[in-house]
Order: sequence, then structure tokens, then C-alpha cells
Amino acid sequence: MTQAIGYAAKDAQSPLAPFHFERRDLRDEDVAIEILYCGVCHSDLHQARNDWHSSMYPLVPGHEIVGTVTAVGPKVSKMAVGQKVAVGCMVDSCLSCDQCDRGMEQMCRKGATMTYNGKDRQTGDLTFGGYSDHIVVREEFVLTVPDSLDMERAAPLLCAGITTWSPLREWKVGPGSRVGVIGLGGLGHMAVKLAAGLGADVTVITTSPEKEADALKLGANRVLLSKDPEAMKKGRSSFDLIIDTVPVAHDIQPYLPLLDVESTLVLVGAIDMLPSFHSGHILGGRRRIAGSPIGGIAETQELLDFCAEKNILPECETIAIQDINGAYERMERSDVKYRFVIDLASLSADR
Repeated sequence: MTQAIGYAAKDAQSPLAPFHFERRDLRDEDVAIEILYCGVCHSDLHQARNDWHSSMYPLVPGHEIVGTVTAVGPKVSKMAVGQKVAVGCMVDSCLSCDQCDRGMEQMCRKGATMTYNGKDRQTGDLTFGGYSDHIVVREEFVLTVPDSLDMERAAPLLCAGITTWSPLREWKVGPGSRVGVIGLGGLGHMAVKLAAGLGADVTVITTSPEKEADALKLGANRVLLSKDPEAMKKGRSSFDLIIDTVPVAHDIQPYLPLLDVESTLVLVGAIDMLPSFHSGHILGGRRRIAGSPIGGIAETQELLDFCAEKNILPECETIAIQDINGAYERMERSDVKYRFVIDLASLSADR
């Protein structure tokens, strides 16, 4: 075992605080990683506060991890000491079911092992995430970070990036595609950048007119104000794909008429009960409402390589780990553009 330090929530009411724990010794197929940066995801906040009623404490959040390899197990063949690597939302799966076989480990029939708030498949021990100094991960779930990617800004690609990349790929977005993005937060701004990078015509759909300048700067072609009835009327049948990144329960009915025939609105943000909608909006044009989680490992590597090629990176604000509770408060106020990233060198102050 190796001694680790991180920040953990001890229960749903407590702020995150320094936490000493142990990481397992390397198994034959394991990679040990020194964590340099970790993104702060809205789901970290939900899990720390048990909003989804599934949190296990103590809870060390963090599933947008970048760092360098410090050691490898004897059967590791693709990773080497000193290599720049990344870890996303998963650290294991059964690797033998039909979903794992097709590279969709996030939908493993036996359940993927989450980077934190999960249970180790062999020992049943709690998994602890990237708000820590190092981590041990099975080789198959370790990704390569291209040299041209800025390590500090790359971290949010491991969740915010792949969560929006996966539906763009599933629905074959490319030049000529008409993509709408609802919301312009951590997920939304990545959806805009990635869709634009794929050559799509991109519209940000928002209630806030003051977001227009940012949307255009990020790569959108235009903004559609959803509180403007006339603009929404003119926007009917305008989109092949709408990515809904709103992270809380909301009414999707106003957006359904914006879909063209046989087009799709895909939910990637809200994990909640949503208000009902009139089925006529989807029956008439064979329109679809879908959901999409994170992507698989191969798809995530594809994303990292694409972002390196196109020089696409999240917009980030770097913080010290000691500022994480304040960052959570700011996230609740939507006071961040657009993603917090923790510099884990700051952990040295708590050793």
C-alpha cells in the first residue's frame, strides 16, 4: 500500500477537508500516476452533497485527471514511466460483455467501476478520485495525453469533453450538420467548441442575451433566445441535433419544435425527473429524445487526439485544492467560465 493525501467529504453536510488514505499496491496490469491537475465537475458537487442519494463516505471526488506515470505493473505493455496520461470517469469494467467488447465500457452489463464513489472489483474497497496526489488504475483505463495538449487545461476533456463528444459522434455530426446547444456552461461550451471543430453550423440556445458574445467567441454561428417567442417560432425545424446540457430539471417541450424531421434532442446534463411534454411534438416528424452518458475508452482517446489536432481546449480557471469549497459555492451561482481545474501541487501545504 502507498500513503495518499487528498480532499474528502466525510458526509453530505461537511465541507471538503484534507484526508489521508491508502492506495493499493500495483497489480500486474496497474499503472501508478502522479496527479498534476484535476478538473472540477458539477457531478463532484452533487456526489459530495449526496444529491443523487448514492454517495458513500468518505468521498474523494475527481474524475478529470491528468498526470504522469510513476510506476507500472509487470504485465503493463502500453504505458511507461514518465508518460503523460489521463484518467476519466471509469477505472475498470468486466471487459468481457458485449458492451465492453464494442468499446462502450461505460455501459458495461456488470457495471463499470467509477473513478470515485465506486467499489473495487476485487476487494470491494471504495474508490477515491482525483482530488489527491496519486492514483492507481488498470492499464486499459489509462489514456495517452498528446504532447501538444496543455496538461493544465486538458483535464475537463475527461468528462465535460467526452460527455459532449460522444453524442456528436453517435449522431455523425460533420460539415453541414445543424447543431443546437442548450446552455453555455461547462458542458455547453465544450459542445460548441467540438461541434464547430467538426465543421457543424452551431447555434447556442439560451435564456440569457448577455451570453451572445461569449457564444460567438467560442465558435457558435449565432444565438437563439429561448425566451423570445418570435425567435423560437422562426427556429422551428432548424436542427438535426440538439444537445441539452442544462444540469438541473427543466422543461424540454419548448425545444422540441426546433428539431427537423427525424432529428434528435439528446440530454447530457440533467439527471432528474423532467416535466412531461406533449407527444405530438415528436410523433409527427419521427423526432427523438435521447440520453447519452460519457463515452468509452477508445472514444475518449479519439477525443484527446482530435483536440490536439484542432487545438481545442476547455476554458479554465485554475485553483488550489484549499479553495475547493469556495469553488463549489461559485459553481452553484454559475460563477465560473467555464471550468475549474485544481493544481494538485497545492496539496503540499497539507502534508
